[in-house]
Amino acid sequence: MKTELLYLNNSYLKEFEAVVVDVVGNYVTLDRTAFHPTAGGVDKDLGLLVREDVVYEVIDVVMEAGDVVKHVVRSASGLSPGAVVRGVIDWNRRYRLMRLHTASHILSAIMYRDFNALITGGHIYPEYARDDFDFERFEREVFEEAFQKVNDVVKQGLEVKIYWLPRDEALRIPGITKLAQKALPQVPHLRIVEIPGIDIQADGGPHIRNTSEIGFVRLMKVENRGKKRKRVYYTIEP
Repeated sequence: MKTELLYLNNSYLKEFEAVVVDVVGNYVTLDRTAFHPTAGGVDKDLGLLVREDVVYEVIDVVMEAGDVVKHVVRSASGLSPGAVVRGVIDWNRRYRLMRLHTASHILSAIMYRDFNALITGGHIYPEYARDDFDFERFEREVFEEAFQKVNDVVKQGLEVKIYWLPRDEALRIPGITKLAQKALPQVPHLRIVEIPGIDIQADGGPHIRNTSEIGFVRLMKVENRGKKRKRVYYTIEP
């Protein structure tokens, strides 16, 4: 049974109730969840599942075929199908992931707009993010200028809009994906994340509501990974 993904409509949901659908070893499947699995280049959530007075620590979250989310706990002893649990997200971790995720959209939009550079890989961790661009130039100054523009957008305090569009309509939007080698899912409607005047992308991960929540985005390091592959590492402060 497909898991209802609560974070798609509310990235700020910190707690939720759900029913256990299946337990296999330490893998617990719920009918719905606010836990984001490692997906779309964004690291997984961590947190707790609570049943009455028993606490189960969630140490990993994975998405399996058919949009089924499995919560990996240290021990699932006492959990069985039909049990009602309360999920509690590690909010400090999630919120940093959200802030970095939205920052990555701004960076990819600027690199696409100014250099026609697409993302070829990357990952967002709570501590930092890294992105690979199909971009030939390697001067650090180019990326320093790009991050200055990112922070200019952050300071504007722009609303981050999330909505759904029919797939055919979304595909007509230029730059609807900034990924070089990733096809959009074959679904009738796509979830859209828009920062008006800056970026619009199809995306399935958690985001903040306003760019002002990001904080200062600091370029950490630039690496030359090949002729058309430049990697940037960055973080947010505070």
